[in-house]
Amino acid sequence: MVHLTNIRREEYCQQLVSDTIKHFGQLDILVNSAGVLVGGPLESLSLEQYDKQMEINCRSVVCLSQLAIPHLVKTKGNIVNVSSVTGTRSFPGVMAYCMSKSAVDQLTRCAALELADRGVRVNAVNPGVIITELHTRSGMGPEKYKTFLEHCKSTHALGRPGEVMEVAKPIAFLASDDASFITGQTLGVDGGT
Repeated sequence: MVHLTNIRREEYCQQLVSDTIKHFGQLDILVNSAGVLVGGPLESLSLEQYDKQMEINCRSVVCLSQLAIPHLVKTKGNIVNVSSVTGTRSFPGVMAYCMSKSAVDQLTRCAALELADRGVRVNAVNPGVIITELHTRSGMGPEKYKTFLEHCKSTHALGRPGEVMEVAKPIAFLASDDASFITGQTLGVDGGT
């Protein structure tokens, strides 16, 4: 089932969860992976840009989690949030993004404690630089992106940026029964940054 929606709108999030339940009959796993990168230092970041960053990277995680919890309690399911290394470390020029991912990390830990007694686990992955469209969609041009990826050779201990499947597999692990005694964790998937 493919469902494209605007997660900034609560009614669309409600429809997404409702359509999922109608199609599958239950909900076992919620992976909150939508995200945007709004660049800019504090002095020049507009409140509109800040709000967009927080609505997509934080508010949508809260909204979708709230909507999914009643269904996840029934199935003893779990939530995996996609955060970032920027949730644990600060970087200049991407303050709002760092703030949003730090909020996702705290949400993960708090929700894990709140839902543990009902058998619902909550974890997150914190990727380093992964080759996706995140940076180019944020306005980074092709040459700058190429230079940025080249720079990863010195910022990532493994000497390269990561691939999407290198994040997908830890997500699948955290969502599986193999991780049945893991909750409230933020797992670095960052090539040793």
